[in-house]
Amino acid sequence: MSIRFPAALATLGMLLVAPAIAQDAQSYPERPVTIIVPYNPGGSTDAGARLIGQSLSEQLGQPFVVENKPGASGIIGTDFVAKSDPDGQTVLVHTSAIGIHAAFNDNLPYDTKDDLRAVSIIAGGPFVLVANPQLPVESVQELVDYAKAHPGELNFGSAGVGGSGHLIGERFKASTGIDMVHIAYAGGGPSQVGLMANEVQIVFDTLTSIPLIKEGKLKALAVTSQERWPDLPDVPTIAEAGFPDASVMIWIGAFVPEATPDAIVDKLSAAIAAAGADATISERLFAVGMNPVGNTPEEAEATLDADIEGWEALAATGLTIN
Repeated sequence: MSIRFPAALATLGMLLVAPAIAQDAQSYPERPVTIIVPYNPGGSTDAGARLIGQSLSEQLGQPFVVENKPGASGIIGTDFVAKSDPDGQTVLVHTSAIGIHAAFNDNLPYDTKDDLRAVSIIAGGPFVLVANPQLPVESVQELVDYAKAHPGELNFGSAGVGGSGHLIGERFKASTGIDMVHIAYAGGGPSQVGLMANEVQIVFDTLTSIPLIKEGKLKALAVTSQERWPDLPDVPTIAEAGFPDASVMIWIGAFVPEATPDAIVDKLSAAIAAAGADATISERLFAVGMNPVGNTPEEAEATLDADIEGWEALAATGLTIN
């Protein structure tokens, strides 16, 4: 009896705690919630988080307040959430770069899969492969042929080492066998300036480059989504162009500490889906190059897993980003 008594106490404790968790989830949130964005204010992640936060505030009856915790390419803010109480009061809104960190960084202060739980992919969109107009190519295949004929002569730019634009370029290099030199800039804007100045000849850029494409200052060769982007109807997908290995989406998603109760996670996920269904929010997300997604925690987790697997394959080629 003495051996079984502690187990009985544990079982009783679980029975007592379970209704309390359910009750907490039902009334969640009872106080303001902090949304951590691990980047500086003003970017697309920050804008998306504020849009969703406003909707969550209206739906769930408590303020969802965005707090920017930039540093170490998003790692500082992510670590803060990973180590927060699992009560739904601290939510991370991160980009798909979270999968890049998991694949390439063996020294993260948190374990992406064990310490964080995906709630929902909020929105997603493609990159666009853009070239300087002076580059004598009109398609992705012509770009590959030109690069093979001029090994090491082409530069490709990005918004920074280890960012999505950099690594999509590296994936493109690996899948095509071409030799290009990576030039990292201090942000997306400077990389666009470098491209227009012909310091670099191509960039896998965000859709912020669409106005420059329409003005003829940049030349679009492909988008990395599975379908053509509505604002660039004549630009093929990179899969259509014959290079499906470079089909990569950028997304922003919501995460909470791993032990957060299912009921709270499901409540947040449903509210994010409802936010994305709002026409005003959808239009504002589209304006920054994304479409609303609002999927389930299981679907979001599968997206993250697939991203990590893809980036791990690239890391296995010996590429490092430190």
